[in-house]
Amino acid sequence: MQFDDLNWMLVENYLKSDDRVMLVLGACEQHGYLSLLTDVKIPLALAQAASQNSGVLLAPPLNFGCSPYFLDYPGTISLRLHIYQDVVEDILRSLYGAGFRRVLILNGHGGNTPVKTHLVGLVNELTDLNLRWHAWWTSDTVLEIAKKHNLDPEHANWLEAFDFTKVSPLPADSKPTPHPTTSILNKTDTRKLYEDGSFGGLYEVDSAIMQEIFDACLEDVIELLRFE
Repeated sequence: MQFDDLNWMLVENYLKSDDRVMLVLGACEQHGYLSLLTDVKIPLALAQAASQNSGVLLAPPLNFGCSPYFLDYPGTISLRLHIYQDVVEDILRSLYGAGFRRVLILNGHGGNTPVKTHLVGLVNELTDLNLRWHAWWTSDTVLEIAKKHNLDPEHANWLEAFDFTKVSPLPADSKPTPHPTTSILNKTDTRKLYEDGSFGGLYEVDSAIMQEIFDACLEDVIELLRFE
């Protein structure tokens, strides 16, 4: 159940029996050979499946995030961090004003993580607002599956290569992991380092492994929606 399927009266009726909502935070940025909206598509797919399972309402996703390091890759659209923090806060204040009190934030992009600290100020102010933050790719669930299959999870490699994020054929080989650096790279040096955009490793794996990850991540989201 999503906002675009409802009018305001139906949302008001939903709130009479449930104050939970899911909010997807993503990004529009380079993902190698994968969709520019990979960081939206993955958490959104999980949220849609979780909504069907639980009946919890799903708010419209925020398709833009903080990706200043990828701006030399055409198609990347990045918000400045202070702007992004204010946008997310305003979205949550709007949801709170309508009556939502339990919000599961499904973040799909690492560059958005600083907003998590920013939101502490919001819950300090709105003490009955219960926020949960979940970044699917950082979960023990994903790390355990990757370890089981001897796979290294990285940006724009097999980890994010679901059928619904593929927009072109993927290389069959494995990319060497670029040499790590402690420098804060600008957008030009970032592109020089990562070239096609993948951070290394296999570009894709068997679809059964990807389904295993999706199913396990979905269980995590459903559990988080219980707000126990």
